[in-house]
Amino acid sequence: MASTTPADDSFGTLLHALRRRAGLSQEDLAHAAGMSVRGLSYLEKGRSRGPQRRTVQALAKALGLDAAGARELEDAASAGRPRATRTTDAPAPPLSPSPDVPVPALVPEATVNAPDLLPRAPRGFHGRAAELDALTRASAGEAPVCLVVGPAGVGKTALVLHWARHDPAGMADGRLYADLRGFSDMGEPAAVEVLREFLLALGVPPERIPESEPAAAALFRSLAADRQLLVVLDNARDSDQVRPLLPGGDRCVTVVTSRHRLPGLIVTDTACPVPLDVLAPQDATALLARLLGADRVHAEEAAALRLADLCGGLPLALRVVAARLAGRPGWTLAALADELADETRRLGLLDLEDTGVRAALHLTLRQLPAPVTDVFAALGRHPGTHLDRYTAAALAGTDPTAADTALDRLTAAHLLTETAPGRWTMHDLVRLYARGLDAHPDTLKRVLDHYITTATAAVAAAEPGSEDCFPLPADFHPPTAVRDFGDRSAAVAWFTAERGNLTQAINAADAARLHERTWRIVMTMWPLMVWRVRDGWAPLLETALAAARADADEHGEARVLNVLGWVLTEEDRTPEALVHLEAASALAARAGDAFAEANALIVLAMAQAALCDLDQAATSCERAADLGRRIGDRRVERLATQHLARHQADAGHWQQALTTATRTLYFDYRPGATDIPHLLLLAIKGEALLGLGHHAEGTAQLDLAAREAEAAGYDDGTVRALAALLRAAPSPEVQTRYDVALARLTTRA
Repeated sequence: MASTTPADDSFGTLLHALRRRAGLSQEDLAHAAGMSVRGLSYLEKGRSRGPQRRTVQALAKALGLDAAGARELEDAASAGRPRATRTTDAPAPPLSPSPDVPVPALVPEATVNAPDLLPRAPRGFHGRAAELDALTRASAGEAPVCLVVGPAGVGKTALVLHWARHDPAGMADGRLYADLRGFSDMGEPAAVEVLREFLLALGVPPERIPESEPAAAALFRSLAADRQLLVVLDNARDSDQVRPLLPGGDRCVTVVTSRHRLPGLIVTDTACPVPLDVLAPQDATALLARLLGADRVHAEEAAALRLADLCGGLPLALRVVAARLAGRPGWTLAALADELADETRRLGLLDLEDTGVRAALHLTLRQLPAPVTDVFAALGRHPGTHLDRYTAAALAGTDPTAADTALDRLTAAHLLTETAPGRWTMHDLVRLYARGLDAHPDTLKRVLDHYITTATAAVAAAEPGSEDCFPLPADFHPPTAVRDFGDRSAAVAWFTAERGNLTQAINAADAARLHERTWRIVMTMWPLMVWRVRDGWAPLLETALAAARADADEHGEARVLNVLGWVLTEEDRTPEALVHLEAASALAARAGDAFAEANALIVLAMAQAALCDLDQAATSCERAADLGRRIGDRRVERLATQHLARHQADAGHWQQALTTATRTLYFDYRPGATDIPHLLLLAIKGEALLGLGHHAEGTAQLDLAAREAEAAGYDDGTVRALAALLRAAPSPEVQTRYDVALARLTTRA
């Protein structure tokens, strides 16, 4: 805004001279003093001859005045303030509305121009069509209050100012704006100061503006009652900060922006939320094009998309990137993207002077209590992408109830996003910021031990009676609470949802050289490997094998070798599998671990069968069954005889296979429980019956095996049973079931 010549008024003249002497524009001084440019202009023009002491003190500080200069400015303001005594016998007009003297009489309509306090809208606004439409819809109706909410840097103010400059119709009586600085280090303006600016803009003489907040708010509501006003309250901290500033009347529209959800305003004033999220990739690159020029961005479209991804679609981050590139015309977008790819430097590159992602997040976080910020810092150490309240509690070293409270506060502040009921995630840049905060040194160990404990509980629910894979680490950190899995389906659902987090936890443990935890977390995932054996588990198991060897744990090494050998066999990498399985068997025998030795023999038999050595495979299974009987482990004995039946059937020894399968089906069987060996035995029995010529009985048995596997969600068993059924009795219905199960088996991640 251009500087204007002040009126012949002592305070305005002095203020104008002091500002010019300091080399400040009106925008500079207004920003530093925490007031609007228009309000400062009113002071210099003499429309406000005696501002309040708080305003004068803020101006003196912003101008850098010494004590004498501040006193001179205060004396000038004091001289212009109205006196309590009056020189007329006429009654003084009231400072607040009353039935006897209506407020509009104080401010004649004809003398008040429609005020416009809106700042200039940011340059380069792009997209947001859906949000602009939502804001237009939300602003319709009677005395609407619209609540634009979203994380720091997402562009709430830009959206509202763009909308206010282009879309609203019927706001004939003016547009008011106040930055409430709820997330600023400059301090929040008092409500009475904001109201004073509004009342001045509406034409109320300075001497008629009440000193108290309630009276000023009442006067503002009364003046707004018959007007069509747009009131923008930007950067609100909470609902209490907003309520005194709401206008009266049915034709006013109020738009509030905040990083918090402000549910109180929704309850008391029926505020309509308009949530704002990050930009989609195409809109993000379009914003870069608006800021940098279309030619420069279109010349490096792939790099522009990469920059958008590294900025997480956050408009503030994109604007900082554009500013860096604009200041260095010789830089390529690809070069800056390469620098941003370094996570240790990314937040630093997304800050310019006192503006940027890190500064914005700092101001958001400082509004929260210490226990919540402590949880936030701990969440930054989470190796995965999503978490629940149990994971948050483990990270923070607290209980799930306390974690719930912190998660709610962080979500309300848009530092977390609840992607599904009870599951939260962080924006990538927020996670980087949280990771840079101080947290307890055992935070990573605590969350790894949470995953070990929870996965072990899930194994117990999914595979009742299975042996624990390992003893716990010596420095184990038990979580305060562990999720309860009511049944197998709940355990399967947890494993499915947490697979990515478990994999990332393994990678984090491996990077931190926490070998004793690395292989243990991998081994807790064995039920998922059984259910989804073709999902590429070998690299993860090889990581576990290296960790077990680094941990010098022969027990763990034998178990990992066994599972790795089985996975490699299923992947048709049988020669590699044999090496691991023979080593597993020998290692377990040397360690006196009969359970691990029996399991290794069972899987070794599978590899031998894959190499067409079915007699040797049967011998290995018989040895495993003997070991199970010797140690009194009926589960191992049954597993070994189940595999023995499989190899007998594959060899065409139908009567032996039928006898073994029938006997084993009722060996330690628990009706009502999902039991994968039982499902496989049903299919083997069906194949054996067909092999012996009992067609009707065999097909019925295979159909039963397939339906039970379908009900259990065991696609591998479903495919095996239906494949055998199709060979014996092909039909369109069976073919469809087979195709569906095979598609699930081959396409899942």
